[in-house]
Amino acid sequence: MNRDRLKNNLLREEGLRLKPYKCTAGKLTIGVGRNLEDRGITEATADQMLNEDITICITELQANIPKFNDHPDAVQETLVDLCFNLGISRLKKFKKTLGYIEEGLQTGNYTKAAVELLNSNYALQLPNRARRNHERLFNA
Repeated sequence: MNRDRLKNNLLREEGLRLKPYKCTAGKLTIGVGRNLEDRGITEATADQMLNEDITICITELQANIPKFNDHPDAVQETLVDLCFNLGISRLKKFKKTLGYIEEGLQTGNYTKAAVELLNSNYALQLPNRARRNHERLFNA
């Protein structure tokens, strides 16, 4: 069997869709006919997607947060978690928290940022996650 020829044939027959869609059988599908409802994805695929999403978040943060790479790991990890959860556009609306994070780079103290993070709808909607991010900033 010629795997490359088979792959090209399947690409031609199924097409390539990078966002989920309903196939002709009404199943949620992605990629080259991957039936997400019946087949799902493997742990390896989920890990690959997670790594890709982390890289995207880091790139977006480096482009939008002054001196992102200069912050302590705990602050960077908190910002990646927030970006991953909220998206960069919504994260950028946390002006006070981000201002305090920038101030923390100068002072070495991220307590104000940690406290301000809890003063948000985000903290009301995801209290456990917000508390963990608060603790990471508080202890940075």
